[in-house]
Amino acid sequence: MGSISKKDLKTALEVFAIFQWALSAFLIVLFVAFFHLYLVVFTPYWPLAGLTVLWLIFDWRTPQQGGRRSDWVRGWCLWKQYRDYFPLKMVKTHDLSPRNNYIIATHPHGLMAHSAFCHFATEASGFSRIFPGITPYLLTLGAFFWVPILREYVMSSGTCSVSEASMNYLLTGNGSGNAVVVVVGGLAECCYGRPGFSTLVLKNRKGFVRMALQHGVPLVPSYSFGENEIYDQHIFTPGGWVNRFQKWFQSLVHIYPCAFYGRGFTENSRGLLPYNRPITTVIGEPLPIPKIENPSGEIVDKYHTLYIKALRKLFDEHKVQYGVSETQELEVV
Repeated sequence: MGSISKKDLKTALEVFAIFQWALSAFLIVLFVAFFHLYLVVFTPYWPLAGLTVLWLIFDWRTPQQGGRRSDWVRGWCLWKQYRDYFPLKMVKTHDLSPRNNYIIATHPHGLMAHSAFCHFATEASGFSRIFPGITPYLLTLGAFFWVPILREYVMSSGTCSVSEASMNYLLTGNGSGNAVVVVVGGLAECCYGRPGFSTLVLKNRKGFVRMALQHGVPLVPSYSFGENEIYDQHIFTPGGWVNRFQKWFQSLVHIYPCAFYGRGFTENSRGLLPYNRPITTVIGEPLPIPKIENPSGEIVDKYHTLYIKALRKLFDEHKVQYGVSETQELEVV
């Protein structure tokens, strides 16, 4: 048997890093569920399960009050392997002052939001070095914080709940130098997470603009070129029962169920690994926002339009450099 080369070892570590993050949530949920079931059904130690519930109740607000970030977890070498798999890169166009708080709106979500996780929930891209004095807080679904162990793991990355209470705390009750990071399109954008698409679910997503107005914090547009290029999707026949189910499910819970695939472990095979294609996240110029505690719908619409204009400008200025056709436009739906 031949010896394992450094290149093979590097590749294996990168693949492990990708699967680790994608599967850890699923495995932790399974472990917690079966462990508590075992305690309750097969042992006399069922009160331990009750203590877990009491702890959740006692600690319920922590994901809405800055969480429990761990610089050690954010600095794991594993995340550098995650970054190198694609590879991922972050580009700064303007400085962010530590005297202010910010809302960074990042696009697109893609299927797994790989770039948002790596850049803002880890230090693999060197966020703290690139933006000194700025602390990023990636916001995600509250469901991640309902499961013991999983909630601690997620919070250790500096991730918090995407709720109004969470944003209020980070923008007013936690000092300055905070950057609240929102993947605006969310899971509803998954249907556009395939090669060749630059379509954002943004037309009716105005809550982040309203929040910026209420706190008077700048909005920072951010676009990840290549995020939609790392998975393919099987497109079902329009009007067929599967397609109708997809649309019904999306209208019900704002999540688009899709049959996606990437590369496998062998060349030219299909699997669940994303294609290792470069993704570059460009963080744009902060858009100044006045403080209006109770903004009217007209005011929100005005700054929402200005934000989309700033985002389109960012997209157009950098698209050719990062592999997008000069004729392709950013579509907002």
